[in-house]
Amino acid sequence: MSAQPYDPSSEGAKMGFKDAMSYGDYLKLDNLLSQQCPLSSAHDEMLFIIQHQTSELWMKLALHEMSMARDALNAGNMSHMFKMLARVSRIFEQLNNAWDVLRTMTPADYTRFREALGPSSGFQSYQYRMIEYVLGNRNPNMLKPHEHNREVREMLSAELARPSLYDDVIRLLITTIDGPDAKIPEPQLSSPHTPLPEVQAKWRQVYEDVDTYWTLYELGEKLVDLEDYFRRWRFNHVTTVERVIGFKRGTGGTSGVEYLRRMLSVELFPELWHLRGEL
Repeated sequence: MSAQPYDPSSEGAKMGFKDAMSYGDYLKLDNLLSQQCPLSSAHDEMLFIIQHQTSELWMKLALHEMSMARDALNAGNMSHMFKMLARVSRIFEQLNNAWDVLRTMTPADYTRFREALGPSSGFQSYQYRMIEYVLGNRNPNMLKPHEHNREVREMLSAELARPSLYDDVIRLLITTIDGPDAKIPEPQLSSPHTPLPEVQAKWRQVYEDVDTYWTLYELGEKLVDLEDYFRRWRFNHVTTVERVIGFKRGTGGTSGVEYLRRMLSVELFPELWHLRGEL
């Protein structure tokens, strides 16, 4: 073994970046790493900020992938759609794992900086709201926290004005089975998707004849997989909040744990879950 320190440049690695793009330049790390600005002297506030900022970055990627999945679906490119949906599921798995880090913060740690948050709260995340709107859980009342930001409100309102990703899936489901002239249920634009018996009947037809409808069957399972991870994310959120603040009200004025528990009952693709009891 050589006693000399290893020099990567001896094998061709570039070591000088005065006039070339570096890793930090490409990722704009100076800007990115300057955005963690605690408002208190509490040690754990840095953890809290980074947890939520990285979650927003993962949600940005989820929305990017969901947009591509929707485009692929409407273009009939199912293999590309499946790839994007699988990636979204893995993103939610990553978000789930992050709760393990936040749960190292104790109630005593959190109370040292909680007042610094003011009325800010995670339920005000417009990216999270957009994810729900795209997937079909649409509550127009949740536009209200964004009235102060015209650009965000218009973006969310535009999503409410178009069919959800699941509405597009339902259209594909029915036209594949019954033909292009089949009657398609009206998109549920401004309310959470409620289960439709005729849609569940079509999914049951798929699951009882998977060889004939393999692509639709695979699509159904990709959606169930995505919602499975999404539900786990919500559940881990509930247990983390209960562990840290108990049953106190949330900083944004919600009922805290009780509000989050109510969200656990929401089903994104209910027909795909309900049909399982019929098979």
